Amino acid sequence: MGEMQKIRTGRHCTFMMHVHLVFVTRFRHKVFTDAHLTRMEEIMRSVCADFECELTEFNGGDNHVHLLVNFPPKVAVTKLVNSLKGVSSRRLRQEFPDLARHYWHTNKLWSGSYFAGTVGGAPLSLVNQYIEQQNQPA
Repeated sequence: MGEMQKIRTGRHCTFMMHVHLVFVTRFRHKVFTDAHLTRMEEIMRSVCADFECELTEFNGGDNHVHLLVNFPPKVAVTKLVNSLKGVSSRRLRQEFPDLARHYWHTNKLWSGSYFAGTVGGAPLSLVNQYIEQQNQPA
């Protein structure tokens, strides 16, 4: 029953989709403190809510962050990522002017790249086996 509670429904679909995101700072500069990460989690939760997503887990280090996001199929991961990185960069730079020394050269907090990996559900081998064993109509 616990697993069933994670399944969400939309107007025409039922889904359970999670993505693991990792963002690193530009040039991997070590810039974040606990205060930065605490505020960043609040900002990213707000952005996720705007996309009808749920930030399930958040953590990070001095030069990167990890997010686990539950998202609906109508959300393009690239658009979510662009918004998360853009809004967090802008707000953090406004609220913590001390970060300026790390991005003065490019005026960017985040690296242009990111990691996105789907997570959860059955292993691929099990899904392959399940599909192979479906009965085809005669």
